[in-house]
Amino acid sequence: MKLWDKGHPVDKDIEKYTVGKDREMDLFLAKSDVTGSMAHITMLESVGLLKKDELDCLLKELRTIYREIEKGSFSIEPNVEDIHSQVELMLTRKLGDLGKKIHSGRSRNDQVLVDLKLFTRRKIFELAKAVNSLFLTLEEQSEKYKNVLMPGYTHLQVAMPSSFGLWFGAYAESLTDDIQLLLAAWKICNRNPLGSAAGYGSSFPLNRQMTSDLLGFDGLNYNVVYAQMGRGKMERCVAYAIASIANTIAKLAFDACLFSSQNFGFVRLADEYTTGSSIMPHKKNPDVFELTRAKCNRLQSLPSDILLITNNLPSGYFRDLQIIKELFLPAFDELISVLTMTQHMMKDIKVNENILEDKRYDSMFSVEEVNRLVSEEGMPFRDAYKKVGLEIEDGRFCPNKNIQHSHEGSIGNLCTEQVKSYMKQILNEFSFERAFSAEQKLVQGED
Repeated sequence: MKLWDKGHPVDKDIEKYTVGKDREMDLFLAKSDVTGSMAHITMLESVGLLKKDELDCLLKELRTIYREIEKGSFSIEPNVEDIHSQVELMLTRKLGDLGKKIHSGRSRNDQVLVDLKLFTRRKIFELAKAVNSLFLTLEEQSEKYKNVLMPGYTHLQVAMPSSFGLWFGAYAESLTDDIQLLLAAWKICNRNPLGSAAGYGSSFPLNRQMTSDLLGFDGLNYNVVYAQMGRGKMERCVAYAIASIANTIAKLAFDACLFSSQNFGFVRLADEYTTGSSIMPHKKNPDVFELTRAKCNRLQSLPSDILLITNNLPSGYFRDLQIIKELFLPAFDELISVLTMTQHMMKDIKVNENILEDKRYDSMFSVEEVNRLVSEEGMPFRDAYKKVGLEIEDGRFCPNKNIQHSHEGSIGNLCTEQVKSYMKQILNEFSFERAFSAEQKLVQGED
């Protein structure tokens, strides 16, 4: 079944090529498509394009289809082009010509636009939850190990004293910026394109504000041409947030691989999260973090992949945009699985609390001694720098490892509560409750 079928046969190879992976990808959008149709036909009844009894019949059948999707018994049939066609086919089988009326006043263009936005905002919610779970674990570990010192590095050379409190906390605070970017993506996503039709509106007296309210959107994509131009742009903006989170986790994974190696020995991964060698009985490989790093690096290419598909397209719809779904839709579940696994790994990671017994790290306290000479003995900084440098070269440097830092964000003042408060503030700016309670009312048939 094709919504655009005019009775002319289509070459089978052409059909296979143009449909591509749409049947597979559209299963991601199935619940969103049904929800969007419920809102659309409710609006059609309000403007006189459906009768009340027709609306009731259609809503009843759409809710039945929704439950099938939730149970996992829904599929897109081999001869059906996409999710939109499948839903309409199922309605016409049950209700006859009445099922065809759901398409009045809309195009597959604005239909897939609203599907994508409903799907994406649900996945943004799941992603934000997974990020926050990891964030809380990292902050918990930061507080637990805040007094355990470790070397800090520049140029991969031992540099200055750091702490596990700083290390865990750094990645936690990085996630706050990632969530801030995700919030911006949410705000771009959570605007209603339904009613823009093929990108030029409709001669029907549609009530676009009504569908926005029914679906819990924050507002409209008002200009119908822009609503269509937003296809690809919304995905790209969300992809930047996905890539930002992935960048944080990739760096953390690299640190964990490095710090758990025998040459460092700063941390130990839980045995159940490591794998062995087929030939070397001593090996405990950080495969989970290595795979995490690779997956995150791949996810960081997502904005560029979408940009390359869309950057030379003028206004209006083009079939190029279909390919974005193959890249975009599966990315959420991959990143959520990465975040979930990382959260488990970081919760059970063991820290070496005796790193500083190794004298190779003595030199990292050199700046502490320079600063002491300046503050306690009044020595000019450059003279103190030279004095300590010569002592290190001559093997005479004896570090004082009892360091005290007091300013905000330093070893002695992690500002954990302030960072947690900032994360909570950002999360509270998402309008999750409004969006999903509106959807629930549609699906459950609540007034």
